[in-house]
Amino acid sequence: MEPKHRHTPSAEAIAEEEQTSGAGPAARLAGRLFRPLRRLKRLPFWAYLVVLGPGVVSAAAGNDAGGIATYAQSGATYGYGMLWAMVLVTICLVLVQEMCARMGAVTGKGLSDLIREQFGASWAMLAVLVLLIANAGVTISEFVGIAAAADLFGIPGWLAVPPIALLVWWLVTSGSYRTVEKVFMLMSLVFFTYIIAAFLAKPDWGQVGTAIIQPKIDLAPVALQALVALIGTTITPYMQLFVQSTVVEKGVTLSDYKYTRFDTVFGVIIANIVSAFIIIATAATLFVHGSTNVNSAADAAKALEPVAGEGATILFGLGLFGASMLAAGVLPLATAFSVTEALGFEKGVNLSFREAPVFMGLFTVLLVLGALVAMIPGLPLFAVLIGVQILNGALLPILLIFIVRLASNRDIMGQYAIGPVYRVLAWGAVVLITVAVLLMFGTSLFH
Repeated sequence: MEPKHRHTPSAEAIAEEEQTSGAGPAARLAGRLFRPLRRLKRLPFWAYLVVLGPGVVSAAAGNDAGGIATYAQSGATYGYGMLWAMVLVTICLVLVQEMCARMGAVTGKGLSDLIREQFGASWAMLAVLVLLIANAGVTISEFVGIAAAADLFGIPGWLAVPPIALLVWWLVTSGSYRTVEKVFMLMSLVFFTYIIAAFLAKPDWGQVGTAIIQPKIDLAPVALQALVALIGTTITPYMQLFVQSTVVEKGVTLSDYKYTRFDTVFGVIIANIVSAFIIIATAATLFVHGSTNVNSAADAAKALEPVAGEGATILFGLGLFGASMLAAGVLPLATAFSVTEALGFEKGVNLSFREAPVFMGLFTVLLVLGALVAMIPGLPLFAVLIGVQILNGALLPILLIFIVRLASNRDIMGQYAIGPVYRVLAWGAVVLITVAVLLMFGTSLFH
């Protein structure tokens, strides 16, 4: 059975495939993943800017409130010690995001659609249940982040959260996806502040390099929880749903998939460079001065003092607010896409409530739930943020198994199914993440 793609490969794509056919498997895989980076010199740069979107937005959304809390806690508690994990997690995320974007372009269907068609309704409902649990938690964490940002400016969460939730709802329900996407992209620019902060903090770059190339694995329960949280916040389940659904929504076809692949790889690398610099910045400012715990937004804000001095709290508050707003829109959307796909209902941000009542209704319910929980008096905001990331990491292997099996299936992917080397790397990523999760549970039970 041939994949249901809407265009045949371009002559240029076929020619390049033939040129790499004589190379080794690893070289061919690397060539396919990073081919757009080499083409940048030959193709109009604006062509890439036009198609940037799903990959960049979904990867940047991973640096949300929970991500910032997790990376800041990692740097403050373990210094540069978790940087080696960021390298492995980045490779895993490139593979996973590329598989999902590829499936969207080849089949024209979202991930939940494919799971239902290939594995049946029961397995699709399991996947939806996993996603609902994880995504409901992360949606709550985004509004917790908004509440934490408001607290930095002396605004009570109960006063700040409701109008922000209403704004997010209005952006999605009243505008086209392209308009919403531009808003998300602009909000993601605040993350680059952390790169500046890291350099101004003057870290020991020798120690940074050593931490990257010489992993030090700590099997203490708390350290393993931090590792699983790092995995869960970087390879967040909703990112895979979002990138595949938006590739479909955007109408990406195989003839222009090369641009989407570039978007996907570029988005992951840029977002995770920022994540690494959050760890470096907090390690160079908090860890070296003995501040080994980040229990509040005010604690995390101290990492930005090299940039803003006394204005660090304001700068961090703005960044936390932008990060939370970015993901507060992306997360409920991804959840609404996945559930409606699995159940066969109409979906799409360009549809009205009358045209897609389940899709729009679920999106609205998630926003309301997140806002209500975030307004609970006395809620330990940063503890909730990090706890949700641990939950994400624990549930992640279930979704990854579906993704790898689908991307390997020649019945639906045809010649675009992932090859032997890609499969080995993809299954290796699943095994590594699963082992980390099992070690976390095992050490926590028997410690």
